[in-house]
Amino acid sequence: MHESLTIGQLSARSGVAPSALRFYERLGLIHAQRTGGNQRRYARSELRRVAFIRISQQVGISLDEIRAALDSLPASRTPTASDWARLSSVWRERLNERIRLMTKLRDDLDSCIGCGCLSLQRCALYNPGDSLGGEGPGARLVLPRTEGEPEVDVRAS
Repeated sequence: MHESLTIGQLSARSGVAPSALRFYERLGLIHAQRTGGNQRRYARSELRRVAFIRISQQVGISLDEIRAALDSLPASRTPTASDWARLSSVWRERLNERIRLMTKLRDDLDSCIGCGCLSLQRCALYNPGDSLGGEGPGARLVLPRTEGEPEVDVRAS
């Protein structure tokens, strides 16, 4: 077991609290072997899984989706570059959409900083009279639309 890490070592190396590591283990996101004294020992390859979990969470991927992705990786060996590429291809379009949405939000907010919403005719987020309320909940001018849903520009009316 010289290649294995204690929970404290995994925590120190990954920057994730031991309580979170135990939570990830309960969810089946990471796996530990147990010693005769019932102490957890993690393979070094679990560091990669923990890093993947943290990064995925940072971009808004749910733990259920992360578990499904990790379950697609081989359990009997360290994942190869092609294993990770296959997993990446599943998420590529979703991540691209998230990048597009964050870019739009950043760009729209840039224009808000200087105006203080005094120029509502030019505001990219202005929804006069809540005209988009009938389309459904949420930020209708910013959030992606479902397939077949037309994009409406209330500023043009």
